[in-house]
Amino acid sequence: MESTFSSPAEVALQREAGAAGLLTPLADLDRVYELERVVGFVRDLGCQRVALQFPDRLLGDAGVVAARLEESTKSKMFILGDTAYGSCCVDVLGAEQAGAQALVHFGPACLSPPARPLPTAFVLGQRSVVLELCARAFEAQNPDPTAPVVLLSEPACAHALEALATLLRPRYLDLLVSSPALPLPVGSLNPEPEFLERFGRRFPLAPGRCLEEYGAFYVGGSGASPDPDLDPDLSRLLLGWAPGRPFSSCCPDTGRTQDEGARAGRLRARRRYLIERARDARVVGLLVGTLGVARHREALAHLRNLTQVAGKRSYVLALGRPTPPKLANFPEVDVFVLLACPLGALAPWPSGSFFRPVLAPCELEAACNPAWPPPGLAPYLTHYADLLPGSPFHVPLPPPESELWDTPDVSLITGELRPPPSWKPSNDSGCSALTLRPQLELAESSPAASFLSSRSWQGLQPQLGQTPVKGAVSGRRGIAIAYEDEGSS
Repeated sequence: MESTFSSPAEVALQREAGAAGLLTPLADLDRVYELERVVGFVRDLGCQRVALQFPDRLLGDAGVVAARLEESTKSKMFILGDTAYGSCCVDVLGAEQAGAQALVHFGPACLSPPARPLPTAFVLGQRSVVLELCARAFEAQNPDPTAPVVLLSEPACAHALEALATLLRPRYLDLLVSSPALPLPVGSLNPEPEFLERFGRRFPLAPGRCLEEYGAFYVGGSGASPDPDLDPDLSRLLLGWAPGRPFSSCCPDTGRTQDEGARAGRLRARRRYLIERARDARVVGLLVGTLGVARHREALAHLRNLTQVAGKRSYVLALGRPTPPKLANFPEVDVFVLLACPLGALAPWPSGSFFRPVLAPCELEAACNPAWPPPGLAPYLTHYADLLPGSPFHVPLPPPESELWDTPDVSLITGELRPPPSWKPSNDSGCSALTLRPQLELAESSPAASFLSSRSWQGLQPQLGQTPVKGAVSGRRGIAIAYEDEGSS
């Protein structure tokens, strides 16, 4: 039987095993994977062991690419595939297990800083871009030549933005070109400290200018995509961009343009709904979605403290990549919060596939912190590091005596009045799960425990010390359909 939380048994029998075939023609491998630049990167570092990280869809080329790099550099190459979480993050743990001295990341990348320093080179790919069609599409979407506009693109089209800007600059006076925020070489200083880094990109803003003044023109995607809302890179741009500024996208192959205002409105409405679900939740599941991105431990502690001061129970779950069957094992959890990189937190979850909604850290912050958001803040933050101390967007929790904790709040889903959360600092040495009864008895007050007590089956009962001790005996032999001690029928 097939349902949302299970797949038919025939799928496992019909699945074809074996390595994928070569995806890229041999004559194009050097250009597509920028092997000359990768060889220079390995030789400059003098590495003898290098890890090559490929996403699942590029594993068919991994063997040939590794063989060519070994032949050119005389270094040992290790292929990293099937990462535990998202393939967009640098798999530092996998590289350490292979004893690699450097890592080369192929394919789309979130460009999040790794948890441990490791020399890394990114090969984002070079998708073909028809500059003339994109230039005409830009002119059609931006008839005012004095309006400030930023050129954005998907990572594989970033190589063509400067050439596109060259065609447009004779007419457009206030044009800004973004670039991927690639890590600087180890030991080098930042030569351009005035650049603004946001959304995994660098913006060369002039002094006195801010990003909220600019509209956006995004080169990427495909007009034939059945559900463009599932592109996490475009989603984080639409959510974080200033709502009052125009945002349009252009297909690099056909030049077809689309106004993204309606899509941005749908994404923001969905996020506001998830914030309301988080405010109504009593039990929150914190999903560990990364172990290789910097400050993930600090972010996990921050989220646990948020749920505690909001009067909610939280449970940390390390399940690898979240799937509907995995999360369906925890029906007592009201909402899940995925602690992952910006692209992982906005991963394309099919609508209605999960038993409970999956939120991003920013939505839990908005639900549990009454001081959120501060004035002038962008409507949505995509990286959990922006919520932590030291970030310009960090908003500390109000003190216990603040009136913000007593502000009446009505649920927009149930229509009921939410009680004000009780202040429970994280450094409290007492047990916050104990409640004093009038009879001076201590009883556990936990939503998860009360849910478990309502179940008809509560797990195996060990009954320690209540059963006699017996020696080991031989068990039954055979398979479940016909044991040896069963007669044939």
